[in-house]
Amino acid sequence: MDAILDPATSIALVCGAGAALTVTLMGLAFSGGPGWVRYRRRLQAIRDRAKGVSLPAAAVTRSLARRESATPRIDRMTRRWVPRRELLAARLARTGRDISIGQFVIAVVGLAALLGLILAALSGIGILPSMLAGLVLGVAPVHWLVGRLGKRRVAKFVELFPEAIDLMVRAVRAGLPISEAIVACGHEIADPVGSELRLVEGGLKLGRDLETLLWEIAKRIDVPEFRFFVIAFAVQRETGGNLAETLTNLSDVLRKRKQMRAKIHAMASETRATTAILGGLPVVVMGAFYCTAPDYLDPLFSDVRGIFMLIAAVISLGTGIFVMTKMANFKI
Repeated sequence: MDAILDPATSIALVCGAGAALTVTLMGLAFSGGPGWVRYRRRLQAIRDRAKGVSLPAAAVTRSLARRESATPRIDRMTRRWVPRRELLAARLARTGRDISIGQFVIAVVGLAALLGLILAALSGIGILPSMLAGLVLGVAPVHWLVGRLGKRRVAKFVELFPEAIDLMVRAVRAGLPISEAIVACGHEIADPVGSELRLVEGGLKLGRDLETLLWEIAKRIDVPEFRFFVIAFAVQRETGGNLAETLTNLSDVLRKRKQMRAKIHAMASETRATTAILGGLPVVVMGAFYCTAPDYLDPLFSDVRGIFMLIAAVISLGTGIFVMTKMANFKI
């Protein structure tokens, strides 16, 4: 067909194709199969408990030891061609939500296809370049959102963790062993600290070692505060000593680190504000010129010398923003 559709029709077709692709992927991911089998197994377990029939030990062990994926088919399909799969799984686990790799791939593919179709309909650069550009544009926001959710949860974990240590200290001084103190703290403290510590209870019921369970949480959360706690627990377990006093000192250190971090954040606020103003001012000025006198900026896009000047200006601005951002970020 040589006829070109009008923009409204093109946008409608693109949106329809993107919606159909998303629905198809969701149907493939959440259709019957293993998910329906798990549903029937759980329904049968509820009926057996209502009748007074005890569950087999193997079923209990399996339910405590394994967290099944919501998209097992997509996970198996993407096992070979998803790069750095372990790192991606760790990032998804850090969010605290049951997001499988298959669901992540569905979100990326659906968004990339939608953006690629829109770009192909509006720009006319070809379907293959549009899909490649859509893939880049589709990965970036989903990746950023996952990282944002993980950072927000980790920040809340660090904020609540000194309170959790204080609860453990009181439980240990009352005569409870450290394992029961951690389990009790998991039920008393708010999430995300509580949700992570409650995983220890399930592992202990399976007979796993407490230190191994704590190191798994440290690997998933990946913050130095919790690693300090695990190291202090491991050292005290090997050498002996007053565990309550050790945890009290650790809680005091973590609170001082938190105060120092807040002080540094306040001291660097001027640098961050300067970075935002200096970085956004050229963009605002160019936007104002483009709205009031668009011909004034034509040499920057039509002349070779103007293009080189524009590229040099963008590189200089990006370098300045990067340097000032690094100056404002202090790590303790």
